[in-house]
Amino acid sequence: MLQRQILLFLRPISRCAPLPVTSRPCSSKPSKHEPPQENESLLENLSIMGVDLPSARRRQPGVLRKLLTNETGLAHFLKSKGADQETVASIISRFPRSITRSCEHLEERWRLWRNVFKSDREVVEILSRSPESFFRSSDNRNLEENISFLMTLGITAKDLHRLLTTAPRTFSNSVALNRNMVDFLKSVCLSFEGEDPERFARTVISRNLYVFIRSTNRIRANVDFLSRSLRLSNAEALVLFQSHGAQILDVSHESLKKNFESLRTKLRSLGCDDADFKRMILNYSLVLFISSERLNEKLVCLMDGGILVQQIVHKPKVLDFSIDCIKQRLRDLNALGYDFQKNGIAVLDMSKKRFLAKLERLSSAENEDTRSV
Repeated sequence: MLQRQILLFLRPISRCAPLPVTSRPCSSKPSKHEPPQENESLLENLSIMGVDLPSARRRQPGVLRKLLTNETGLAHFLKSKGADQETVASIISRFPRSITRSCEHLEERWRLWRNVFKSDREVVEILSRSPESFFRSSDNRNLEENISFLMTLGITAKDLHRLLTTAPRTFSNSVALNRNMVDFLKSVCLSFEGEDPERFARTVISRNLYVFIRSTNRIRANVDFLSRSLRLSNAEALVLFQSHGAQILDVSHESLKKNFESLRTKLRSLGCDDADFKRMILNYSLVLFISSERLNEKLVCLMDGGILVQQIVHKPKVLDFSIDCIKQRLRDLNALGYDFQKNGIAVLDMSKKRFLAKLERLSSAENEDTRSV
């Protein structure tokens, strides 16, 4: 019997046949104080398939107590799309509820995803990284309606990819709820006398994929707070919220206010005025993600390394790097006698590849100067 189950799982097939859902005899009814027992037959099947049972039990324990599941049909379906045994086992281990989906449901959902993605292989790769994105919702009709709505809005295929993989809960929302968010974003644009509210909404969504899984109240509070506290003109607000500012619209309002006040207080203590603070936020508002403790540590590190606070105000993206990265770059540049007052600090927020190339050029120039002397 055991050999037959293994051969059945490993046998290559071309499609997911409409297999009957596995049925198992019911155990005796548990007492009021005893939790339902796990289905031993299901555990045996999953173990044969290579599923990490402790992981599955930790993530979704209720699935292991179900009497009706479709683990064999799921395995056959995924294998028919190009997944190997290890990938199938990993998907079930990380999202056990996947074994409750029927073959008909899987076929339909795959069809909908293939309307967005180019190949079965691409979908399999996404499932192997994030099984939740595919299996979390069981409502295929809602998924189809949401995809249609977002495409009508003008959301690009690339952004649909990102939404499905990064913020899959977007497609668990009702279309009405997602439409409400879009209408709200349009109203934000109009409140700042913007001329293209639909484009504004598309841009915010593209830059912040999580807006659909946040409340309009949170985003409204953050928009109002930033525009009022920074005394933004309409033009400044439109530019900010369609650029890096879109990425901070969904953060906790209390966290945003706390980090905002902490940064303003710190800059004032360093001799900056409110105009400097506003300039820093308009240059790179993502500094508001940084906690007050980490912010202080980075500012002190940069200033100890010879950087002026006004240089940081104009190039705040340098604060995005880890403290260890900042320290190492300062050591490397100071060892070569780099003059930050003369050359600026743009070198500090380069990518790793570009920074190493810059160091190599600076080192070569220093060696040539030494030889000429």
